[in-house]
Amino acid sequence: MERAEKREFVTQLNEVFKTSGSVVVAHYAGLSVAQMNDLRSKMREAGGTVKVAKNSLAKIALQGTDAEGITSLFQGQTVMAYSDDPVTAPKVAVEFAKANESLVVLGGAMGTTELDANGIKALASLPSLDELRAKIVGMINTPASRIAQVVNAPAGQLARVMNAYAQKDEAA
Repeated sequence: MERAEKREFVTQLNEVFKTSGSVVVAHYAGLSVAQMNDLRSKMREAGGTVKVAKNSLAKIALQGTDAEGITSLFQGQTVMAYSDDPVTAPKVAVEFAKANESLVVLGGAMGTTELDANGIKALASLPSLDELRAKIVGMINTPASRIAQVVNAPAGQLARVMNAYAQKDEAA
């Protein structure tokens, strides 16, 4: 990489650290190219990104961000996973690490909070923003449909009573 390319890469990475909901750092020594591509595609499908960066460039990019405390994690062969949703990147990384022991989650950051490997695993166990939104909509929808049923019930009963009287008059 030339100096200008490095500068541009550090600027982009700095923006990622500032805007991402969460960042996961892991060792990937021993992963095959196919496994790495599988990780990238799973992360992309979930709405996250996987990036391999030179540790020195990542440490420079971390300067001045909320996640600056995780610079010590960038040693050896490291890969970063990040997403706007704080739960997406940890969830995909932890699930992938369960199936592939070559991916070792070291830790990461969520905003100003530094997380160790256990913190990332705990974050991965939480529901994603989309799942939470679906639950909230379901909770809001349920009472509304019950209210509609209760309000409509007397009108239906009244219609049945009127129908019964009409049929009685016709019969007589």
